[in-house]
Amino acid sequence: MKKDRMIALVAHDNMKQDLAQWVEWNCNLLMRYDLVCTGTTGRLVARTLAERHGNFDQIAAKIKLLKSGPLGGDQQLGAMIAEGRIAALFFFWDPMEAQPHDVDVKALLRLATLYNVPTAVNPATADFIISSPLFEGDYEPSVKDYTGYVDRSLK
Repeated sequence: MKKDRMIALVAHDNMKQDLAQWVEWNCNLLMRYDLVCTGTTGRLVARTLAERHGNFDQIAAKIKLLKSGPLGGDQQLGAMIAEGRIAALFFFWDPMEAQPHDVDVKALLRLATLYNVPTAVNPATADFIISSPLFEGDYEPSVKDYTGYVDRSLK
């Protein structure tokens, strides 16, 4: 993953502890990157990393904190994906509970797919992505050229 891009970490309420455990397990690798998180997930990630590495303020400075997902954070993150600023998305979503912002979640996952951003929606997939030799390499995902689609829809 290119170091000039951020790693996005998001979790629904019932999945926040799963994400915190995963962050703790992978803290040394995650500390090499700038992170972006939505709402309370960002504070949880900062606290988790600070428990392992100390200095909460220094760690919090590495994390770009967006709004809570239902308050627009998912859409902020989607914009960052469209701008090419996100290297990977780790979004631990809750499959057992309807979310008031399900349309925003779907839009976020659609953009991650559209822009070919590696995306994990559960701890097992997150483990596979972060442990891949491509994660710390110079891997550059290809992005499909949608010019023909855009041109066709303008006619």
